[in-house]
Amino acid sequence: MVQGFLILLLCQLTGEWLMVWLGIPVPGPVAGMILLLIGLVIYGRVPKYLRLPAEGLIRHLSLLFVPAGVGLMVFAEVLAQQWLAILVSLLLSTFITLVVTAWILQTLESRQRK
Repeated sequence: MVQGFLILLLCQLTGEWLMVWLGIPVPGPVAGMILLLIGLVIYGRVPKYLRLPAEGLIRHLSLLFVPAGVGLMVFAEVLAQQWLAILVSLLLSTFITLVVTAWILQTLESRQRK
C-alpha cells in the first residue's frame, strides 16, 4: 500500500516538475495523472499495490473538494458580480461535454459492431 501511495505521489511530483520546466499552464497533478495513465497502459493493467490506495482516495474524494469550496468564498464578491457569465459558461461547457461524450460513445459502438 505504501508503494502505491509512493507511485501516486511520484507521478504528481513528476507532473509538477514537467509543467514548471516546460512552462505549460497545466496543473501538475493533471500532468501526473496523464503520466500515470501512460504507465498503466504500457503495463497493461492496474497492479494490486496501486489499486488499493487509489480506491481509498476515491472513496474519500468528496473531502478533497472542501478546501476548494472554502476557497470560493474568498471570491464571493466576484462570483456575485459575474454570476451570469459563470452560469452560462457552466451550462455551455456541460452541454458540449455531453454532446462530445455521446458522439464518442456512438463512434466507438459502431466500430465495435463492425
